[in-house]
Amino acid sequence: MHHDVRDIPVVILCGGMGTRLREASEKLPKPLVDIGGKPILWHIMKTYSEHGFRRFVLALGYKSGLIKDYFLDYRHLTSDFTLELNGRSGPVFHNSEGNEDWEITFVETGLTTGTGARLRRLTQHLDGPRFAMTYGDGIGAVDLTALVAHHEERGLIGTLTGVHPSSRYGEMRVDGTTVTEFNEKPTLAEGWVNGGFFLFEREFVEQYVPEDPGVMLESVPLQRLAREGQLSVFEHNGFWMGMDTFRDWTELNSLWDAGNAPWKTWKD
Repeated sequence: MHHDVRDIPVVILCGGMGTRLREASEKLPKPLVDIGGKPILWHIMKTYSEHGFRRFVLALGYKSGLIKDYFLDYRHLTSDFTLELNGRSGPVFHNSEGNEDWEITFVETGLTTGTGARLRRLTQHLDGPRFAMTYGDGIGAVDLTALVAHHEERGLIGTLTGVHPSSRYGEMRVDGTTVTEFNEKPTLAEGWVNGGFFLFEREFVEQYVPEDPGVMLESVPLQRLAREGQLSVFEHNGFWMGMDTFRDWTELNSLWDAGNAPWKTWKD
């Protein structure tokens, strides 16, 4: 059965602390760490938006107030407006273009809650039979339209996006003690890893995610789903990167600054 993506809520896990990214995020929750002056969270939302998604549910935790403030101020920061200082009315906005047609629900899901429990705590905001979900620190040029088609075709409870992350180090081929080939550019690692960009049927939450506040989505829920043959993989061969370290942050920003960001599928 086909569902309009405009109605499918997109859950984004925004609760983490980003401890390995200290240099860039000492005072920020990880999803607010910027690429080219916009939070990585915005980039992820733009990626979904480009494929027609418009409803977002943010699972908040660490420094949630800053994420709320960012969006509460968003319109003022991105628009021209006139303000009557006698205070009889609010600002009158002049330009609506550039303001996204997004509906964003902000849910406090606890400071140290596991990823599964964060999902469990926002169940009431998942109206409808299906929802999308991803991590607030992984960005990719994922074809979300094809992902939805794949999920519908397979007809299973869950789909995750499998990615080949770049390996982090220069790779060498060695013969005896002689280097025969040296690649400074990171190459794609063998095998698939979980790159987020999930699509789930609603019953995933009720049947597979226990109430336990410590439960990680990646442990019992996804393992059980896989064991029962209810998890399909959408293979994404293109660009994907998790922003885990300062090095990742620098790399993502230099791609953006060079006008060479592979995940940027939208027009300015």
